[in-house]
Amino acid sequence: MSKIAVMGAGSWGTTFAKVLADAGNDVILWARREDVVDEINTTHRNGDYLPGIDLPEGLRATIDVSIALQSAEQVYLAVPSSSLRESLESWGSQIPKDAIVVSLMKGVEQGTGLRMSQVIEEVLGCPKTHIAVVSGPNLSGEIALEQPTASVAASTSQETAAEVARACTNEYFACFTNRDVVGTEFGGILKNLIAVAIGIVNGVGYGENTKASIMTRGLAEISRFAVAYGAKPTTMVGLAGLGDLIATSESPLSRNHKAGEMLGKGFSKREVLKRLNQTAEGLNSVAPVLELAAAKGVKMPIVEQVLLVIDGKMKPRDIAPHLMGEDEEPQGE
Repeated sequence: MSKIAVMGAGSWGTTFAKVLADAGNDVILWARREDVVDEINTTHRNGDYLPGIDLPEGLRATIDVSIALQSAEQVYLAVPSSSLRESLESWGSQIPKDAIVVSLMKGVEQGTGLRMSQVIEEVLGCPKTHIAVVSGPNLSGEIALEQPTASVAASTSQETAAEVARACTNEYFACFTNRDVVGTEFGGILKNLIAVAIGIVNGVGYGENTKASIMTRGLAEISRFAVAYGAKPTTMVGLAGLGDLIATSESPLSRNHKAGEMLGKGFSKREVLKRLNQTAEGLNSVAPVLELAAAKGVKMPIVEQVLLVIDGKMKPRDIAPHLMGEDEEPQGE
């Protein structure tokens, strides 16, 4: 049994705290809001983010960062990617120096283009071997219902990845390991962008052929990008790549799919964000990902179309025909 802190009590943070508690760990969940803490501690529910889900009785919550982080052996970060740096600068110094720090986030930092593990390393100054990321086809609503699923824990240290996998593996959640942090992390980031594209065409009213075409071409697109930044091609067709892409692109539980669907129906980005009331990392990651792609000379036509739709420069119904880069030829059977 490990002493674990989960920082962030949104839907994914709360769900993962449940996973860790169900695996037999001593888990404390940090939340910004006192009403959320009170609800978790008194009724074992988080109604705002996981309505109808009973949380383990042993799972505790606190609004006090120092209490959450005290003596923690593993610290799981589930705050919005846009606020990670600010959060770590505020309370990161309280994370025990020998703790494993795990990113549950799937985003790229605006302005720097850094992955979340890179932000953690830069702000905390901890060695790469103490950092891990968890990613895969992980829709929080399904996992909270204890529907079987699998994920990947990645770290440059196999020992660290294995410790994280052991901590979160239980009867309904299986966690595998690899050392491809770049591929595992980019898989989780990039699939959100394709999920937004598929949501857009779904909102327009296009059918399965269109969605399958975008998913397939999208996988090729995000794989080219990830490999250009050092990812292993096999990672992109595994749980953290293709697996996550399928789950996020097809499920109405996916915030990125919902965001795309609303864009496809004609809502503006501002309206989408207001209606979602939660973070859709794909919307925030499009621009920085395209900047990174340009730096490596990687063409991402689908993602480029998504940005045009988000910015109101392209009609949603026009996104589907544009599936090829300028230097590509139509493929035969």
